[in-house]
Amino acid sequence: MEGLLGELEMIRADFPILERTMVGGLPLVYLDSANTSQKPQVVIDTMVDHLERHNANVARAMHQLGAEASEAFETARDKVAAFINAPSRDEVIFTKNASEALNLVANTLAWAKGDWSDRVGALGEGDEVLITEMEHHSNIVPWQLLTERTGATLRWIGLTDSGELDLSNIDELINERTRVVSLTWVSNMLGTINPVREIADRAHAAGALVVVDASQSVPQMPVDVRECGADLLAFTGHKVVGPTGIGVLWGRREVLDQLPPFLGGGEMIETVTMERSTYAGIPHKFEAGTPPIVEAVGLGAAVEYLGHVGMAAIRDHEHAITAYALEGLATIKGLTVLGPLDASRRGGAISFELDGVHPHDVAQVLDSRGVAVRAGHHCAKPAHKRFDVQSSTRASSYLYTTPAEIDALIEALNYTRSYFKLG
Repeated sequence: MEGLLGELEMIRADFPILERTMVGGLPLVYLDSANTSQKPQVVIDTMVDHLERHNANVARAMHQLGAEASEAFETARDKVAAFINAPSRDEVIFTKNASEALNLVANTLAWAKGDWSDRVGALGEGDEVLITEMEHHSNIVPWQLLTERTGATLRWIGLTDSGELDLSNIDELINERTRVVSLTWVSNMLGTINPVREIADRAHAAGALVVVDASQSVPQMPVDVRECGADLLAFTGHKVVGPTGIGVLWGRREVLDQLPPFLGGGEMIETVTMERSTYAGIPHKFEAGTPPIVEAVGLGAAVEYLGHVGMAAIRDHEHAITAYALEGLATIKGLTVLGPLDASRRGGAISFELDGVHPHDVAQVLDSRGVAVRAGHHCAKPAHKRFDVQSSTRASSYLYTTPAEIDALIEALNYTRSYFKLG
């Protein structure tokens, strides 16, 4: 770990909020990056500069500012496409977050009238959608709504006691009736890294479409959409050191071309008459109305920043800091980690229980020590139910997390045990 400290100091200097002190003069120990990441100065400056010097609507205004705004917006699309190695910039659709991206897919699949030989077409009775028991609510509820509306059946892959996917009956779950397989790449609660390519290959062999929630994987590891096996992939900007209010849906062109529009309005049309409308091609077909312009510009700066740091280096750091955290947490009496205990099989989010203390109380005591974590069900209630846990405390690291911050977490948890007079 010592070899990382010099680089970590330089990286941390890019994030002004990490210099904050909290109530009582304690330094901020931010361990809630799976919830939202902090932002480097370059992202903040890029967004401010755009608002100060280039603010205008895109693809509408016939003046210099409009041209500058449009160029900045589309350049951000180019940066995102390069970051995930998309074959074409047109396959990158801007949404307001990953939840909207996943809802876009679920809704348009319900409306699609394409040829199922190309794995796109309206679902109906007898069809099946497969998800997993560890999904974020954003990758559960849209599919529940889809199957309720179409008469299709929702099925799911269960979890092992160690918090990994139970693939023992995968050949039964993925069958000739399976039309969609939608799964998270990295669990936001258990931290589990799922074998996306293996499952995608099985799904494609059965003729199913593969949707991947990459909200926790895109921030933490190199993601190549040409290699991962996804047909459609979603992630959100605020977890990749970008702003809130911007998300991404990537999809293979042949899939996106067959999906109907999600929302109607300006920019997504080719022409409109009182009788009917025709629609623009991708990506604009799915971007109705004025988009989140400055947020997209900020996201472009964010992925460019992560590219300069290097996603392989970020992955290695996340692995090392997670392993260090798991070692420290193992020393705390009465603490149980949920999910894999092998750092090589998980991402940076670590959810845990502390015997005798409610997770909200744990989080409040940690906060009094300057340590910011999350407590609750983390929008993953089914996964909590699987382990007979109502809620948990979650600490999550990122590229700016130091070993000293993990030490502060461990010290604060020991203080919590003392505070509640646990034996």
